Amino acid sequence: MPDIAVIGAGFIGLASAAALMRDGHRVMLFDPSGVGQGASFGNAGTFAHYACIPVNNPSVFRDLPRFLLSSDSPFRLRWAYLPQLAPWLARFMMSSLPRRYEASAGALAALLGHAQGGYAPLLANGELARFVRPRECLYLYSSGASFEGARAALDLRRQLGVGFDVLASAEIRALEPSLAPIFERGVLFSDSWHFSDPQGFLQTLYGQLAAQGLKFERATVGTLQPHPDGVSVTAEGRERRFSHVVVATGARSAQFARQCGDSVPLDTERGYHVRYPGAQQLISRPIGWAERGFYMTPMSDGIRVAGTVELGGFSTTRNRSLIDLLTFSSKRALPALDTPDNNWLGFRPTLPDGVPVLGRSRASERVIYAFGHQHLGLTLAGVSGRIVADLIARRTPPLDLAPYAATRF
Repeated sequence: MPDIAVIGAGFIGLASAAALMRDGHRVMLFDPSGVGQGASFGNAGTFAHYACIPVNNPSVFRDLPRFLLSSDSPFRLRWAYLPQLAPWLARFMMSSLPRRYEASAGALAALLGHAQGGYAPLLANGELARFVRPRECLYLYSSGASFEGARAALDLRRQLGVGFDVLASAEIRALEPSLAPIFERGVLFSDSWHFSDPQGFLQTLYGQLAAQGLKFERATVGTLQPHPDGVSVTAEGRERRFSHVVVATGARSAQFARQCGDSVPLDTERGYHVRYPGAQQLISRPIGWAERGFYMTPMSDGIRVAGTVELGGFSTTRNRSLIDLLTFSSKRALPALDTPDNNWLGFRPTLPDGVPVLGRSRASERVIYAFGHQHLGLTLAGVSGRIVADLIARRTPPLDLAPYAATRF
């Protein structure tokens, strides 16, 4: 019988299972959607160790009216959801004040500093390493004013240890000649990389772990009940006891935190992608367009264009205007693109301070949280899994976990 349950079979859950199994634990994985679905299925595929600038930053006070009213804004709010979202929005605005924003950026940078090392045990495996494409991410600005507006954030990145080069328009064209000549400045982030197939990576990892004894149950976990000597997990009417439970269910994690005595203001960012099949030869690396809020990533099956933020809960109704914006904007940036053959909607977890929850629950040290990674679940999977394993083994984690505690709220 497995002694540890991991709830959630995305990047964080599988990386946690892998780290626990390296320590010799027997692990049971629960997820009603299957392996590598949800946000882990449709992300941009980028290892974004440079992404220490949270969405909550002082620029929102200047930019929020434009984001809410402009037809080409990558940010949308479903107004019917506003009454439910209002407390989260109030916390978000407070977290965007300079002192709190800088604290969030520092916490993210500290965690991201361990992201590469966190992946090392996974990528030492050749079958998994074959999914890695070691090309730096290129982030683009179509106007000099936008670039100047981003200078403070770029300066903070550099202060926090992020390496990058600033490119002029001619250098951008030399690097990626298929791009339209509309970008005035670019930022090339050192040592970043991307996956050619994020779900393929997860499916391969799962297959290897299953061969080593990982158990998987495609079931919905309803409740957790901590006890002095373990944790009861009830999944679809069946109750089982484990020594520890790891909560790695992304945007759906708040209910489990409540059951363990923690009130976490977790909400949902609805993210989208479209795919252009067979177009991956047009670009050699992930390319982000700052003003339009998306990435174009060359993958094994084409170019994935992923991004935008819509605050609107778990409704499965897709916002056609955001899909159209991704399509229009990507073809504006890369004119040789033809027609996307599919689109996707997923639910990212979002916390008002932009920092994930990592650590023990209030009710029991046997319940470990690893959720709320927002846009960084792929990037932070390895180090998050290591932290989970360290906590259960009572080893000292690689950094102070106080900034990531659920009790900070």
